[in-house]
Amino acid sequence: MNEETKYNKLKNIIKVYLPEDVSVDAITLESNFISELNINSANLVDIVLDVEDEFDIMLENDDMDQMQTVKDALSIIDSKLEAK
Repeated sequence: MNEETKYNKLKNIIKVYLPEDVSVDAITLESNFISELNINSANLVDIVLDVEDEFDIMLENDDMDQMQTVKDALSIIDSKLEAK
């Protein structure tokens, strides 16, 4: 699976949880989930669960703590997929 495919899958997961005042166009690699995309911690947990389902991986609490930006999430997804 290439980087663009992973990014688009992640973007599709994130857009479901965006508040009404944040556009899908606001999602970039550098976007911070909480401060820039206004995603609350409960929705961040939902995103993690959806990522686990979509990519067939398991994320630990440590991974969630490190997942500040979209780029962070992709890096974690990459490392989990490589470890499979």
